[in-house]
Amino acid sequence: MIARELSGHLAMMCFAALVAGSFSFGALIGDQLSPLVVTAFRFVLTAALLGALAWPAMRRGDWSFQTPWRYVVLGASPALYFMLMFEALKTAAPVSLAVLFTLTPLVTGVFGYVLLGQNVSRRVLMALLIGGIGAVWVIFRGDLAQLLVFHIERGELIFLIGMVCYALYAPLVRKLKRDEPQVVFTFAITLGALLVTLPFALRDLVLTEYHAVPMQVWFVVGYLAVFASAATFSLIQFASLRLPSVKVMAHTYLIPSWVIVWQLVLGRGAPLATELIGIVLTVIALGVLLKSQE
Repeated sequence: MIARELSGHLAMMCFAALVAGSFSFGALIGDQLSPLVVTAFRFVLTAALLGALAWPAMRRGDWSFQTPWRYVVLGASPALYFMLMFEALKTAAPVSLAVLFTLTPLVTGVFGYVLLGQNVSRRVLMALLIGGIGAVWVIFRGDLAQLLVFHIERGELIFLIGMVCYALYAPLVRKLKRDEPQVVFTFAITLGALLVTLPFALRDLVLTEYHAVPMQVWFVVGYLAVFASAATFSLIQFASLRLPSVKVMAHTYLIPSWVIVWQLVLGRGAPLATELIGIVLTVIALGVLLKSQE
Protein backbone atom coordinates (compact mmCIF):
# COMPACT_ATOMS: atom_id res chain seq x y z
CA MET A 1 0.00 0.00 0.00
CA ILE A 2 2.82 2.40 0.94
CA ALA A 3 4.71 1.58 -2.28
CA ARG A 4 1.50 2.19 -4.24
CA GLU A 5 1.09 5.64 -2.66
CA LEU A 6 4.76 6.53 -3.15
CA SER A 7 4.54 5.67 -6.84
CA GLY A 8 1.55 8.02 -7.10
CA HIS A 9 3.48 10.82 -5.38
CA LEU A 10 6.50 10.25 -7.65
CA ALA A 11 4.26 10.46 -10.71
CA MET A 12 2.83 13.78 -9.53
CA MET A 13 6.30 15.19 -8.80
CA CYS A 14 7.14 14.51 -12.44
CA PHE A 15 3.79 16.04 -13.40
CA ALA A 16 4.59 19.27 -11.54
CA ALA A 17 8.04 19.49 -13.15
CA LEU A 18 6.64 19.01 -16.67
CA VAL A 19 3.81 21.50 -16.18
CA ALA A 20 6.30 24.05 -14.82
CA GLY A 21 8.39 23.49 -17.94
CA SER A 22 5.39 24.42 -20.08
CA PHE A 23 5.22 27.81 -18.32
CA SER A 24 8.92 28.47 -18.86
CA PHE A 25 9.00 27.30 -22.48
CA GLY A 26 5.65 28.93 -23.23
CA ALA A 27 7.10 32.27 -22.21
CA LEU A 28 9.65 31.89 -25.04
CA ILE A 29 7.03 32.07 -27.78
CA GLY A 30 5.03 35.03 -26.39
CA ASP A 31 2.32 36.12 -28.84
CA GLN A 32 3.90 34.55 -31.92
CA LEU A 33 1.00 32.11 -32.29
CA SER A 34 -2.62 32.25 -31.15
CA PRO A 35 -3.08 30.43 -27.81
CA LEU A 36 -6.13 28.67 -29.25
CA VAL A 37 -4.05 27.42 -32.18
CA VAL A 38 -1.34 26.26 -29.76
CA THR A 39 -3.96 24.41 -27.70
CA ALA A 40 -5.51 22.78 -30.79
CA PHE A 41 -2.14 21.67 -32.18
CA ARG A 42 -0.98 20.32 -28.83
CA PHE A 43 -4.07 18.10 -28.67
CA VAL A 44 -3.71 17.02 -32.32
CA LEU A 45 -0.07 16.01 -31.78
CA THR A 46 -0.88 14.39 -28.44
CA ALA A 47 -3.72 12.39 -30.01
CA ALA A 48 -1.41 11.26 -32.84
CA LEU A 49 1.28 10.13 -30.39
CA LEU A 50 -1.09 8.37 -28.01
CA GLY A 51 -3.06 6.87 -30.91
CA ALA A 52 0.12 5.20 -32.18
CA LEU A 53 0.86 3.86 -28.69
CA ALA A 54 -2.73 2.73 -28.14
CA TRP A 55 -3.16 1.08 -31.56
CA PRO A 56 -1.74 -2.37 -30.56
CA ALA A 57 -4.16 -2.63 -27.62
CA MET A 58 -7.11 -1.50 -29.76
CA ARG A 59 -6.14 -3.90 -32.54
CA ARG A 60 -6.09 -6.81 -30.08
CA GLY A 61 -9.63 -5.89 -29.07
CA ASP A 62 -8.63 -4.93 -25.51
CA TRP A 63 -10.93 -1.93 -25.72
CA SER A 64 -14.52 -1.33 -26.71
CA PHE A 65 -15.97 2.15 -27.17
CA GLN A 66 -18.26 2.05 -24.14
CA THR A 67 -20.12 5.16 -22.95
CA PRO A 68 -18.04 7.56 -25.10
CA TRP A 69 -19.52 10.59 -23.34
CA ARG A 70 -17.02 9.88 -20.55
CA TYR A 71 -14.10 10.90 -22.75
CA VAL A 72 -15.75 14.15 -23.81
CA VAL A 73 -16.49 15.06 -20.17
CA LEU A 74 -12.94 14.21 -19.08
CA GLY A 75 -11.39 15.94 -22.11
CA ALA A 76 -13.48 19.06 -21.50
CA SER A 77 -11.79 19.53 -18.12
CA PRO A 78 -8.26 20.40 -19.36
CA ALA A 79 -9.53 21.89 -22.64
CA LEU A 80 -11.79 24.41 -20.90
CA TYR A 81 -9.06 25.18 -18.39
CA PHE A 82 -6.52 26.06 -21.10
CA MET A 83 -8.97 28.14 -23.12
CA LEU A 84 -10.35 30.04 -20.13
CA MET A 85 -6.82 30.64 -18.84
CA PHE A 86 -5.81 32.27 -22.13
CA GLU A 87 -9.01 34.33 -22.14
CA ALA A 88 -8.37 35.42 -18.55
CA LEU A 89 -4.81 36.48 -19.38
CA LYS A 90 -6.21 39.15 -21.73
CA THR A 91 -7.23 41.23 -18.72
CA ALA A 92 -5.66 39.60 -15.65
CA ALA A 93 -2.06 39.56 -14.46
CA PRO A 94 -0.36 36.12 -14.46
CA VAL A 95 0.49 36.47 -10.77
CA SER A 96 -3.20 36.88 -9.91
CA LEU A 97 -4.06 33.71 -11.77
CA ALA A 98 -1.20 31.85 -10.12
CA VAL A 99 -2.64 32.76 -6.70
CA LEU A 100 -6.08 31.49 -7.67
CA PHE A 101 -4.51 28.28 -8.97
CA THR A 102 -3.33 27.48 -5.44
CA LEU A 103 -7.01 26.87 -4.59
CA THR A 104 -7.03 23.83 -6.91
CA PRO A 105 -6.19 21.17 -4.27
CA LEU A 106 -8.91 22.43 -1.91
CA VAL A 107 -11.52 22.48 -4.70
CA THR A 108 -10.38 19.01 -5.76
CA GLY A 109 -10.83 17.86 -2.17
CA VAL A 110 -14.44 19.06 -2.22
CA PHE A 111 -15.11 17.24 -5.51
CA GLY A 112 -13.36 14.13 -4.18
CA TYR A 113 -15.69 14.12 -1.19
CA VAL A 114 -18.84 14.73 -3.25
CA LEU A 115 -18.07 12.32 -6.11
CA LEU A 116 -16.04 9.63 -4.35
CA GLY A 117 -16.73 10.03 -0.63
CA GLN A 118 -13.04 10.71 0.05
CA ASN A 119 -12.46 12.27 3.46
CA VAL A 120 -9.47 14.50 4.20
CA SER A 121 -7.56 14.10 7.46
CA ARG A 122 -6.40 17.02 9.58
CA ARG A 123 -2.81 16.19 8.70
CA VAL A 124 -3.55 16.48 4.97
CA LEU A 125 -5.39 19.76 5.55
CA MET A 126 -2.34 21.04 7.43
CA ALA A 127 -0.13 20.01 4.51
CA LEU A 128 -2.46 21.82 2.09
CA LEU A 129 -2.27 24.96 4.20
CA ILE A 130 1.54 24.86 4.42
CA GLY A 131 1.85 24.11 0.70
CA GLY A 132 -0.56 26.90 -0.20
CA ILE A 133 1.35 29.43 1.88
CA GLY A 134 4.62 28.27 0.32
CA ALA A 135 3.27 28.51 -3.23
CA VAL A 136 1.82 31.99 -2.65
CA TRP A 137 5.11 33.06 -1.06
CA VAL A 138 7.03 31.98 -4.17
CA ILE A 139 4.50 33.66 -6.48
CA PHE A 140 4.76 37.01 -4.68
CA ARG A 141 8.50 36.61 -3.99
CA GLY A 142 7.82 37.16 -0.30
CA ASP A 143 6.48 40.68 -0.94
CA LEU A 144 3.46 41.08 1.35
CA ALA A 145 2.67 44.48 -0.19
CA GLN A 146 1.84 42.75 -3.50
CA LEU A 147 -0.37 40.25 -1.70
CA LEU A 148 -2.34 43.01 0.03
CA VAL A 149 -3.26 44.70 -3.26
CA PHE A 150 -4.49 41.44 -4.84
CA HIS A 151 -8.13 41.65 -5.96
CA ILE A 152 -10.52 39.74 -8.20
CA GLU A 153 -11.93 41.20 -11.42
CA ARG A 154 -13.42 39.80 -14.65
CA GLY A 155 -10.26 38.01 -15.78
CA GLU A 156 -9.80 36.36 -12.40
CA LEU A 157 -13.43 35.20 -12.37
CA ILE A 158 -13.00 33.64 -15.83
CA PHE A 159 -9.88 31.83 -14.66
CA LEU A 160 -11.69 30.70 -11.50
CA ILE A 161 -14.21 28.86 -13.68
CA GLY A 162 -11.36 27.26 -15.63
CA MET A 163 -9.60 26.26 -12.42
CA VAL A 164 -12.78 24.58 -11.14
CA CYS A 165 -12.97 22.61 -14.41
CA TYR A 166 -9.36 21.53 -13.93
CA ALA A 167 -9.93 20.58 -10.28
CA LEU A 168 -12.63 18.16 -11.44
CA TYR A 169 -10.21 16.11 -13.52
CA ALA A 170 -8.58 13.91 -10.87
CA PRO A 171 -11.81 12.77 -9.13
CA LEU A 172 -13.54 12.33 -12.52
CA VAL A 173 -10.74 10.01 -13.70
CA ARG A 174 -11.29 7.76 -10.71
CA LYS A 175 -15.07 7.98 -11.09
CA LEU A 176 -15.29 7.30 -14.84
CA LYS A 177 -12.36 4.95 -15.49
CA ARG A 178 -13.50 1.49 -16.60
CA ASP A 179 -11.30 -1.41 -17.67
CA GLU A 180 -9.57 0.33 -20.59
CA PRO A 181 -5.76 0.11 -20.82
CA GLN A 182 -4.34 3.39 -19.53
CA VAL A 183 -2.83 4.48 -22.86
CA VAL A 184 -6.16 3.86 -24.64
CA PHE A 185 -8.03 5.77 -21.94
CA THR A 186 -5.63 8.72 -22.27
CA PHE A 187 -5.92 8.65 -26.06
CA ALA A 188 -9.72 8.77 -25.88
CA ILE A 189 -9.63 11.66 -23.39
CA THR A 190 -7.30 13.60 -25.70
CA LEU A 191 -9.76 13.11 -28.56
CA GLY A 192 -12.47 14.45 -26.25
CA ALA A 193 -10.32 17.49 -25.42
CA LEU A 194 -9.68 18.11 -29.12
CA LEU A 195 -13.41 17.82 -29.88
CA VAL A 196 -14.16 20.50 -27.26
CA THR A 197 -11.30 22.78 -28.42
CA LEU A 198 -11.83 22.80 -32.20
CA PRO A 199 -15.05 24.89 -32.35
CA PHE A 200 -13.33 27.67 -30.38
CA ALA A 201 -10.03 27.48 -32.30
CA LEU A 202 -11.42 27.01 -35.83
CA ARG A 203 -11.31 30.70 -36.83
CA ASP A 204 -7.72 31.19 -35.65
CA LEU A 205 -6.66 27.91 -37.28
CA VAL A 206 -7.93 29.18 -40.65
CA LEU A 207 -6.52 32.73 -40.38
CA THR A 208 -3.03 31.89 -39.05
CA GLU A 209 -0.13 32.52 -41.47
CA TYR A 210 1.82 29.35 -40.72
CA HIS A 211 4.76 30.20 -43.01
CA ALA A 212 5.60 33.14 -40.74
CA VAL A 213 5.68 31.09 -37.51
CA PRO A 214 9.31 30.62 -36.27
CA MET A 215 10.60 27.07 -35.85
CA GLN A 216 11.16 27.74 -32.13
CA VAL A 217 7.40 28.03 -31.68
CA TRP A 218 6.83 24.55 -33.13
CA PHE A 219 9.46 23.10 -30.80
CA VAL A 220 7.51 24.56 -27.85
CA VAL A 221 4.25 23.17 -29.26
CA GLY A 222 5.99 19.79 -29.50
CA TYR A 223 7.02 20.02 -25.85
CA LEU A 224 3.47 20.92 -24.84
CA ALA A 225 2.08 17.98 -26.80
CA VAL A 226 4.52 15.29 -25.71
CA PHE A 227 5.46 16.30 -22.18
CA ALA A 228 2.85 18.81 -20.94
CA SER A 229 -0.10 16.87 -22.42
CA ALA A 230 0.53 13.20 -23.23
CA ALA A 231 2.90 12.59 -20.31
CA THR A 232 1.02 14.69 -17.74
CA PHE A 233 -2.37 13.19 -18.69
CA SER A 234 -0.91 9.73 -18.14
CA LEU A 235 0.82 10.71 -14.89
CA ILE A 236 -2.27 12.27 -13.34
CA GLN A 237 -4.38 9.24 -14.28
CA PHE A 238 -1.75 6.91 -12.81
CA ALA A 239 -1.68 8.92 -9.57
CA SER A 240 -5.48 9.32 -9.38
CA LEU A 241 -5.87 5.54 -9.13
CA ARG A 242 -3.36 5.37 -6.25
CA LEU A 243 -3.97 8.51 -4.18
CA PRO A 244 -6.97 10.46 -2.88
CA SER A 245 -7.83 13.26 -5.31
CA VAL A 246 -6.81 16.00 -2.88
CA LYS A 247 -3.31 14.52 -2.54
CA VAL A 248 -2.99 14.26 -6.30
CA MET A 249 -3.71 17.94 -6.90
CA ALA A 250 -1.74 19.07 -3.84
CA HIS A 251 1.38 18.55 -5.95
CA THR A 252 0.39 21.62 -7.97
CA TYR A 253 1.81 23.61 -5.05
CA LEU A 254 5.25 22.53 -6.28
CA ILE A 255 4.79 24.13 -9.71
CA PRO A 256 6.05 27.65 -8.75
CA SER A 257 9.17 26.07 -7.25
CA TRP A 258 9.73 23.93 -10.34
CA VAL A 259 9.36 27.06 -12.50
CA ILE A 260 12.33 28.52 -10.59
CA VAL A 261 14.32 25.32 -11.31
CA TRP A 262 13.51 25.61 -15.02
CA GLN A 263 14.54 29.27 -14.97
CA LEU A 264 17.91 28.20 -13.59
CA VAL A 265 18.27 25.52 -16.27
CA LEU A 266 17.46 28.06 -18.98
CA GLY A 267 19.99 30.51 -17.54
CA ARG A 268 17.49 33.12 -16.37
CA GLY A 269 19.00 33.76 -12.95
CA ALA A 270 18.89 32.28 -9.48
CA PRO A 271 15.88 32.62 -7.13
CA LEU A 272 15.78 35.39 -4.55
CA ALA A 273 16.50 34.47 -0.93
CA THR A 274 12.87 35.27 -0.04
CA GLU A 275 11.65 32.80 -2.66
CA LEU A 276 13.66 30.01 -1.01
CA ILE A 277 11.40 30.30 2.06
CA GLY A 278 8.37 29.42 -0.06
CA ILE A 279 10.21 26.50 -1.67
CA VAL A 280 11.08 25.09 1.76
CA LEU A 281 7.43 25.34 2.84
CA THR A 282 6.21 23.43 -0.22
CA VAL A 283 8.82 20.71 0.40
CA ILE A 284 7.66 20.42 4.03
CA ALA A 285 4.07 20.11 2.83
CA LEU A 286 5.08 17.36 0.41
CA GLY A 287 6.88 15.54 3.21
CA VAL A 288 3.66 15.48 5.24
CA LEU A 289 1.69 14.21 2.24
CA LEU A 290 4.21 11.43 1.60
CA LYS A 291 3.10 9.74 4.81
CA SER A 292 0.57 6.98 4.26
CA GLN A 293 -3.07 8.13 4.42
CA GLU A 294 -4.52 7.45 7.85
